[in-house]
Amino acid sequence: MLTDEQLDQIIGNVLRGGVLLAFVIVATGGFMYLLQHHADTEPFARFSGAAGLQTLGGIWQSVTRFDSGGFIQLGLVVLIATPVVRVLMAGAGFALIGDRMYFFVSLIVLAILVYSITHTLG
Repeated sequence: MLTDEQLDQIIGNVLRGGVLLAFVIVATGGFMYLLQHHADTEPFARFSGAAGLQTLGGIWQSVTRFDSGGFIQLGLVVLIATPVVRVLMAGAGFALIGDRMYFFVSLIVLAILVYSITHTLG
């Protein structure tokens, strides 16, 4: 049987692991960016955006091409996904413990997170 302390430890490890993984991915992308674009001059008069990095498919294609922007975006996606995974783990843990109230609270929080992530992009 899972105890509250064990659940807290698991959730804490998920948060630490997600943030650490996101940091490693973003730092790798930043290092790659410096290697790939060290001599580029940036036109600060206008912002052109990151074409192809607005969707998960585009980000993954960019990563498979070892493009630095794709790695940076992937790290940010992992960072955003970390709290979602935390809520999923908490809900599963509360279900295993048998705490119905916190299980349903976790489902409500998960619904709010998913709604806010999917509806802010238009």
